Amino acid sequence: MAKRIIYFLILALCVPLISAQVISQQPSVYSVKRMPFNLNGFNNISPVIVQDGIIFCSDRRFSGIEDRTGFDGRRLYNIYIAEKKDTSGFRKPRVVKSDRSNKFNNGPLCFAPDKKTVYFTSEVETGKIAENRNFKNHSGIFIGELSGNDLVSIRPFKYNDPKFDVGQPSISKDGKYLFFASDMPGGQGGSDLYSCEFIKGDWSAPVNLGTRVNSPESENYPYMHPSGKLYFTSNRPGGIGNLDVYFTSLVNGTWEEPNLMSEPINSKADDFAFVAEDNLQKGYFSSNRGNEDDIYQFVSNIIRKASCDTLQENSYCYRFFEENAIKYDSMPFRYEWKFGDGNKAIGPLVEHCFDGPGTYMVQLDVVNLVTKEVTYNEKSETVIVTEIEQPYISAPDSIGTNQKIKLSADKTNLPGWNISQYYWNFGDETIGIGKDIEKSYLKPGTYNIQLIVSAAPEPGGSAREACISKNITVFRQP
Repeated sequence: MAKRIIYFLILALCVPLISAQVISQQPSVYSVKRMPFNLNGFNNISPVIVQDGIIFCSDRRFSGIEDRTGFDGRRLYNIYIAEKKDTSGFRKPRVVKSDRSNKFNNGPLCFAPDKKTVYFTSEVETGKIAENRNFKNHSGIFIGELSGNDLVSIRPFKYNDPKFDVGQPSISKDGKYLFFASDMPGGQGGSDLYSCEFIKGDWSAPVNLGTRVNSPESENYPYMHPSGKLYFTSNRPGGIGNLDVYFTSLVNGTWEEPNLMSEPINSKADDFAFVAEDNLQKGYFSSNRGNEDDIYQFVSNIIRKASCDTLQENSYCYRFFEENAIKYDSMPFRYEWKFGDGNKAIGPLVEHCFDGPGTYMVQLDVVNLVTKEVTYNEKSETVIVTEIEQPYISAPDSIGTNQKIKLSADKTNLPGWNISQYYWNFGDETIGIGKDIEKSYLKPGTYNIQLIVSAAPEPGGSAREACISKNITVFRQP
């Protein structure tokens, strides 16, 4: 028990948790905007973040007024690069061509860790049969090298098959795993997500990600984020629109139950092909919430401090001792303590816990056991018991998954602050605003909760802000 010396007193800190009536408010976690490089009248999908900007797929024309169409009459998708010209603007997209660009689709795509090798989706069959308007050409994954504005040295992925679709590749940051979508036999539904592992210079046989990830409907557009979260698109029941973005993580070899991304990333429209920067503060996705498929940027509204004070528990407990008794412990005296709160104790060294903050007059009476003489008020001290000046998080240390708990900031002690906002970051990409909040966690783990308290500026002064954090352990509830 930590202690602080005050004259002849030593203070230690501890205080019980309290609960209060809950008033929850969940603000929007993200803001979104349509990207300026979209071209009206054409579809723009599947963004990929690169150092100099965004690479995406579009069925726009290369130039002129004539659409590029495949043998079946549909407009062809090709790869484009929109380079950044400043922190918020983009240059006019330039096309990335290959020997497939004129008659076949190029994309969606991803980059290998070397930033040059491109895995992209295109049609498998390129012979005479592909020119038949009624022929059903299936997609596959192809591997090429990006050289300026050209894709060169293109070769097929070893698991392509003319009888089913394989496409929409995503490679993990370490290059060890390749994820893709396919309607190959043996899946759970229309299309499923699969992975291959890079072993001894080659990709292992595809493995279905299983029923936790895949559903009887269709799963598409996998994206493995550097954090280990796998984002994907599904039209399974329970979403907001027809196509929605979900995410899951691999925990102890098992994929967790997927979580639905919140609005406004998901909407009543089709939302798909989600990607994000490493810190998850900004990213992109595709949606037809306008007149056609377009690329949108999202920016996280979540505030999380890089450093935050750790919550300290208040203590109202003191240790009292009589210095002379410690020096001359053979003297025949009895030491009687009065703590100013109606409680007493006997001994040369005693401990006492006050009920709470306040001002207490502590008195020591000494009784001579030989003469029976009593010396009243041999020593006295005014003890001012205070709470630590800090925001305060009232919350349990551990809870079960899906268990609703109450968190409160009503024990916050910041004298002189005109507090205008209590902001909660729950450590799982959700936030809340208000002094009292309800919260539940879907997945087990240890979460670091931050409470950020803001005060309106005084006239002629500046705004104040303080942050406190507390870990909470979530265990899997049967």
